[in-house]
Parts: sequence; C-alpha cells; structure tokens
Amino acid sequence: MPQISELLKEGQEVLIQIAKEPIAKKGARITSHIALPGRFLVFMPTVNHTGVSRKIASEEERQRLKRIIQSERENGGGGFIVRTAAAGASDEELRADIRFLKNLWSEIKSRSDTSKAPALIYHDLNVVERVLRDQVSSEFSVIWVDTEQEYERIVRFANRFQPALVKRVKLYTKETPLYDQFGLNEEINKALKSKVWLKSGGYIVINQTEALVAIDVNTGKYVGKTARLEDTIVKTNVDAIKEIVRQVRLRDLGGIIIIDFIDMDERRNRQKVMQALEEALRLDRAPSKVLQFNDFGLVAITRKRVKQSLERTIGSPCPYCQATGFVKAVNTICNEIYVEMRKISSHLEHSDVMLRVNPEVAKALKLNNAKLLGEMEELTKKTIIIKSDPALHQEQFDIH
Repeated sequence: MPQISELLKEGQEVLIQIAKEPIAKKGARITSHIALPGRFLVFMPTVNHTGVSRKIASEEERQRLKRIIQSERENGGGGFIVRTAAAGASDEELRADIRFLKNLWSEIKSRSDTSKAPALIYHDLNVVERVLRDQVSSEFSVIWVDTEQEYERIVRFANRFQPALVKRVKLYTKETPLYDQFGLNEEINKALKSKVWLKSGGYIVINQTEALVAIDVNTGKYVGKTARLEDTIVKTNVDAIKEIVRQVRLRDLGGIIIIDFIDMDERRNRQKVMQALEEALRLDRAPSKVLQFNDFGLVAITRKRVKQSLERTIGSPCPYCQATGFVKAVNTICNEIYVEMRKISSHLEHSDVMLRVNPEVAKALKLNNAKLLGEMEELTKKTIIIKSDPALHQEQFDIH
C-alpha cells in the first residue's frame, strides 16, 4: 500500500471537499472523492460506482432507477447514488438532475483550473435552500417566508429545482412573528431540556455526553389501564419510541445512542418494542443501526453524525460549571473556607479578617446563629467580617 508521502507532495494543489464538519474536538474530515448532492441524486465525478438508497425497498423501482442512471452514464464518466427522494420520480426529473449536476461539475473544474490555492471553489446551498432541496416534498401544503428578499430567492430557487412548489411559497405578513405564530420557539426550548413528557404521562430523559447519548424511559404519572404492570410498562416503552425518534431527529443526535427502556419480563414484549423502534427509525433520513436488547433492557443505536447537535449548535458550554453540569455544594465551600482559615490563621496580621464570598455561601455561614462563623473566629482568634459578592463564583472565596 503506498504511503501518503508518495501520493502527496508539499506544495501540490489538490481539489478536496469537506465531507464532515468539525464536531467537538474532532477536526473536519476531508476527501478528494467529490460528491455533489442534487434533488434526487448524488453525483460522484471521481468514481464509477452506481448505487440506490437502501430505503427504496421495491426491487422493481430500484431496477427502473438503475436503468435510467446507466443510460445517462454512457454520456460520460462518474458515478451516481440515487437518493431516497427519487422513489417515484419521473425519467425527465432524474435526467434534469443529472444534467444540472454534470454542468455544476464542469463549472467547478473550470474554477479550479483558474484559481490559486488555497481557494473556495464551491460551497453547498445555504440552509434554507438545503431544506427545500432535501426535506420538502409534494406533501407540504405551504411554505411560509417572512421577508420579501428571502421570498424572492426561494421562488427563484423553486423554479429551478421544484417548479411545482412555486405556488405554495407564501409571504408571511402578520404582525405576530413567524416563530411565535407556529410555536417554534417553544419547540426549540423544549428540545434543549433533558426531560420530555409523553402524552400518556410517562417521560424520557435525554443526556448528551462527549462519548454518547443516554436516553432513559420512565412511567412517570402513567399508572396504566389494566391491572398488569407488564402492560403499563410495554405501553410506556412503545409510546416513548415515537418521541425518542422525533427528539433524535429534532436535536440531531448522532454517534452512539443508548436507550434504557423499562425492563420487560416477556420476550414477545421485548420483540414488540424492538420492532416498533426499527419501524420508527425507517422514517429517519440519517442512516442508523439498532443493536438488540441485552440482559439489562438496554438498546444501542448507531446513527450517522454529520454535524453538531442542536444543543451544541445554538448553545455554548456553561461558563459557570465549566460544562460539567455541577458546581461544588455550598456546604463543601464552607468546609473549604474553614480548612483554609486553619491553614493561614497564624499568618493573619490584623485583628479583623475580611472574608469575601458568593451570596449563597454567605447565607450558609450565617445559618444557625452563625455557628460556623463562630467556630472560625474561635479558631483564628480574630473578628471575621463577611462580604457578600454576587460577582464571585460559588466555588471562589477571598480571605484578607
């Protein structure tokens, strides 16, 4: 196998694509095998491979799509992957997509030949255009846009990619902001909380860590409609699946996802829950695999992670707790202050000692007739003046 130093030389210009953006501490993944996504197809000009999305189940439809691609490939090299959205698409729609992608590649090549590295040759559509290209289908009744400029851009884009959608693009002119009108802000806020309630009265808890996502299922307020506890558990587990898959998509959770379902005694019930999970994941666009229950009722899902999760995209690590989710308890800080006082008591020169602390710590020091404060004054043989400072972190204190 050739070494990388044999394939690449310092100063050599190479046309590359960012295949995956940087996530957490991982850098971007780059490739020289370019992939250009269209509405129905992905064009790969550097390979000779043809594939069809596994989510298109009908063998007849798969063969039809392959035939169209093969006939077009005779007009030049390159490979194609048929996207899930192509199921049911007409010959003309697919051929139009092929023409568009091949023209795009010609443009990219000519730009590459005339540009000096490093240079951005091409970037994918913006977020609005990507949503229209990848998510919007004929099932959508209307597309609301709240600015005239964006409205005109979307109409132009729809004319080019999906002319049938043009009539459904509408300019939103009400005074109530668009997000408030459709309750989107509320949904986003819910998607940032770890606890999500189910309609039945049960709930799920979602926790993201660096290594994986853990999802716990609980019966909560749901007591069931039958006397059998097993039935209540199965109902909660099955109800949770729909919401889990929705939250996984909404929050864009990826990598390893562990679901802790409520333990079920009967094997057929475990199979029922697994089946419901696999069916729900089929509707998810991101590729995923489900690993069977183990003895503890845990299920592992591996889901392709292409970009940051919603939480990491619109949030930032908490500067107060340093993204750990915890700070030392007030009582712990009080004990630390006591230990520090004992350590430095012989070095305190003045009769008064100024102790600057967070207001919560100040409150705790003055509890029970300032018992802890009295013990420190006895220890140091000094008068301790407490200064409450809201600007001070709960874990910090000053003695002087």
